[in-house]
This record gives sequence, structure tokens and C-alpha cells, in this order.
Amino acid sequence: MFLSCSNHMFLQLHFGVNSGATRFAIEHQAFNEATFRCPDELGWKPQKVPIIPEDGSISRTRETSLPIHEITKSLAKMCYEVMTSDDAGRFVCNYVYYHSLRFAEQHGIKSLFVHVPLFLTIDEETQMQFAASLLEVLASLY
Repeated sequence: MFLSCSNHMFLQLHFGVNSGATRFAIEHQAFNEATFRCPDELGWKPQKVPIIPEDGSISRTRETSLPIHEITKSLAKMCYEVMTSDDAGRFVCNYVYYHSLRFAEQHGIKSLFVHVPLFLTIDEETQMQFAASLLEVLASLY
């Protein structure tokens, strides 16, 4: 999702499912590491490979420039089960977020990744309300 607020703040917002999660997780960073537990759609199954080799080792991280603790607190005040996270995994979600954070840094925009639980854990209606509330919180920041 690519969003633009009235004062021209651009934001790339991504959602991914964490099947083991019991709450929403606002991701702080992504690692330059691709380690896939199963092959992607093209059959690629990297193991401890840098996502962007020119960025250096797999321990390299990129962080969002958004105030995730403030965002998390605002959402918690709205009674959502939400937390901050420093680990987006090493699978597809981390891969997407790393690329997005790199692109955001290069183009002077913002990027955020949110992990959501399965609908069996938090129902679809609540997740849709959470997404709308998150957009309101993000809009209020700028």
C-alpha cells in the first residue's frame, strides 16, 4: 500500500501474517538476510543470503524512521493488542520490508510493516478496524 497524506508525506505500508502471533506487531527494522524455510513462488530458497549484497553482511539492518513506540501506544490506548517488534523474521515479510526501507531511505519517504495474526486469533472485522485505526494514527503524525 502506498499512501500520501495532505502535506505530501508518502508512506509505504505493508501487512503480513504471522501465524504464531497473538497480537499485532509494529515492526521496527528488517535485516539484510534472506533465509526462506520453504521455496518462494519461483522455487528460490535462500539460506543466510544478503538481500542486497552491496549493503554488506546479513547482520545489517534498516530501521523505519516512523515513531513506532508512539504509534504502538496510540493503538494500545484504542484497546488493540499491539506491540513493537525488532524482528520481522527472515522470510518473505522481512525481505519485502528490507527492500521497502531501502527504497524509502533513497526517496525520502516512510515505510512501515505490520505483522497481523491469523483470523482465528483476531477476527477479520477487528483486523479491519485495526488497519483503519492505524491509518488514522499515521495521518495524525503528519
